[in-house]
Amino acid sequence: MRKIIHCDCDSFYASVEMRDDASLRNLPIAVGGSADRRGVIATCNYEARKYGLHSAMPMAQALRLCPDLVVVPTNMEKYRAESKRVQSIFYEYTELVEPLSLDEAFLDVSECKQHHGSATRIAEEIRNRVREEVGITISAGIAPNKFLAKIASDWKKPDGQFTVTPQDIDEFMIGLPVDKIFGVGSVTAAKMSAMRIHTCGDLQQISASELAKRFGKFGTRLHQLCRGQDERPVSPNRIRKSISTERTFAEDLPNLSACESQLRTLFEDLQRRIAKARCEHRVKSRGLKLRFEGFDTTTVASSGQDVTIETYLHLLSTAWNRQQKPVRLIGLGVQLRESDNPGQANLFDATDDAEN
Repeated sequence: MRKIIHCDCDSFYASVEMRDDASLRNLPIAVGGSADRRGVIATCNYEARKYGLHSAMPMAQALRLCPDLVVVPTNMEKYRAESKRVQSIFYEYTELVEPLSLDEAFLDVSECKQHHGSATRIAEEIRNRVREEVGITISAGIAPNKFLAKIASDWKKPDGQFTVTPQDIDEFMIGLPVDKIFGVGSVTAAKMSAMRIHTCGDLQQISASELAKRFGKFGTRLHQLCRGQDERPVSPNRIRKSISTERTFAEDLPNLSACESQLRTLFEDLQRRIAKARCEHRVKSRGLKLRFEGFDTTTVASSGQDVTIETYLHLLSTAWNRQQKPVRLIGLGVQLRESDNPGQANLFDATDDAEN
């Protein structure tokens, strides 16, 4: 039986900024891009969340909801440095650390000898050390697998921890809302609601074959997750290679102008996904995919870190001029630098976790 801890810093970028500037601590703040440049929120503190603000929200919308919002520009160099300090603490307990972003990671402490192998006490000590040594708070979830540990880390946020023991799993899962399952977005949740499935307990009443029929390959995964089953190991070398979004249109777009209009909406979605993944600092190239009528597909990319609408409009023009005929699909993406493998990867091989 594995002992997994999911550690997640509370409003990481915002917490670092409040630590460094005490005048911000009781104000609603958001870290991210400026509203006049179509910026989005990378992180906001809990004061800002009272107004309904959240990560990946357009900054212009955030300011409408909270006119007193203090917008702090991102300082990725500082956040990377603080992330290394936090992660260095993790590695004092186990080498099996799987970073998911700058501010969260899975730890497998199954073989850890500190605190007589108690994952709950190890998590408590890690949280105390992050508070004392780094000056920010971190929440933790402890469970026998990654799926449950990630859910548990959100249970008592901010600055809390929650443990799901092997004996607790069956009871814990029965009342868990289905939208807590990773991969169940708004579209899938609505489909489940129409089937009168609201909790994992409801989902457990559906056979594996029926779930596969209704949800395809994801149905098999749902059958496992709704029971709290997850055999994925903590993978220290896991690195995300790209982020992308795409849309297939009900009717083909007839010309370049129509494509440009749709591209702007897709670009905003890509910005939200990048902000959610907190990987702006790892962007190394930007790419665009067009699929024309007849399913001919072309891709074009350019190197660089800046993710701007102008870049994608230029890529769109280049791609469009290759065939100049109606378009059925547009895809946008970024390729990310890999800290331990600088080799190239196909921008559109990986798909984003969010639903299109």
